[in-house]
Order: sequence, then structure tokens, then C-alpha cells
Amino acid sequence: MLSHRPRAVSMQGVLSKAMDLIQSAHPTWESALLSNLLIFVVGSPILVSGLSLSGIFAAFLLGNLTWRAFGPSGFLLVASYFVLGTAATKVKMAQKEAQGVAEKRKGRRGPGSVIGSSAAGCVCAFLSIFGAGGQAFLALWRLGFVSSFCTKLSDTVSSEIGKAYGKTTYLVTTFKVVPRGTEGAVSAEGTLAGLLASILLASIGCILGEVWCISKTVWSSGWLPNSSLVIF
Repeated sequence: MLSHRPRAVSMQGVLSKAMDLIQSAHPTWESALLSNLLIFVVGSPILVSGLSLSGIFAAFLLGNLTWRAFGPSGFLLVASYFVLGTAATKVKMAQKEAQGVAEKRKGRRGPGSVIGSSAAGCVCAFLSIFGAGGQAFLALWRLGFVSSFCTKLSDTVSSEIGKAYGKTTYLVTTFKVVPRGTEGAVSAEGTLAGLLASILLASIGCILGEVWCISKTVWSSGWLPNSSLVIF
């Protein structure tokens, strides 16, 4: 029995160190890796419903970058984007498949979709990590990060809801009436859904502390907080 005690103590020490890293005030690459490993293992049933295996790997890289740049709040924002976007993609999937306008693989996104959706956010994350522009610009990189995912969610939701419920769809370049699912077509139903989705994700960003709603006077005074700014 005594021979197993050092191993148990050692394991306890490793777990304690891992928890300290995850809960650290300043995100590091180590805490990002440990946190994402834990979250991706626990959340694998949800991930496989919305992503292919290669898409999960790309999302894992995105998760590490997001955690390192913006901490748990930034990660939760991206997770919210994924859940909302996946839910919209699954709406009336059978109808979309019958009409030939559904996403491939039952709506499971691949690495191309993950990278394309997060490209602007990744740029902001890298700029934040390397402190581009100094302390004064950190809030702007955070705001750009949140805005990029709000914009992409609006695009995804408007497209998927438009394909599911759009009664009349117009081609944006000519305003000609075209069938649902036509590339570049928009509908009132989809546009409204996309707008509401972006507002919802922006609100989540506010709740998580990723963005602050402040007045123009704060901006003009030259004082910038650590969180991002939404200027009215």
C-alpha cells in the first residue's frame, strides 16, 4: 500500500497544478491547452453534431488562440457563436435537403468553414496577444474580435433561416425574385433573424465583459478601459 502513496501524491500535485493554470488570472498557452482539452472532451457529443473531425481540430486550434488572447470570456463568446450557428443550420434540415439547399454532411462544418468564419477574429486575437498598438489598442482588438463573430453569426443565421422560412427571396444585385437558397439572395425573414442573432451575441459579449457600452465623452477624453467599447 505504501508504494502507491508517492504516485497518488504526485498525481494530486499534477491535477492541482493543472487547475491553477486553468484558473490563472492571466491566460497562458498552457492554461489554454489544458482548458480546451477538458472542454473538448466533455463537449464532444455537441461538437460532432456541428463539425466534421477535421473541423473539430480546426476549432480546437481556434479555441486555444481565443483562450490565450481573451481568456474564458472570449472562449465562451465563440462557444455561443458555435451553438447558435449550429442550431440555425439544423432548422428544417429535412426540408433544406429535399430542396437541395442544405449544408453538406447534415450541416456539419469542415475546417474551411471554421477558418473562414474566424479569420478576422483570429487576426484580432494575434494583434491582442502581441500587444500591437500598445495598451490603448487592446480594447479595439477585443471589439473587433466580438464584432467579427457577430457579423458572421448574422450571415449564417440569415442564410439558414431564409432557406427555411423565407417566403420571397431577392438577388441583392438586381432585386430579382429568385428561388430560396440561391447564392446571394436575401429574404425579409432571414435578414430579421440575422439581425436578432447578432444583437443576441453582442449582448452575450456585454454580459461576459468583452464589450462595454459607454458614451462618446469617454472616448474623447482619451481614457480606454481594458474591455472593448461600443460607442453611441
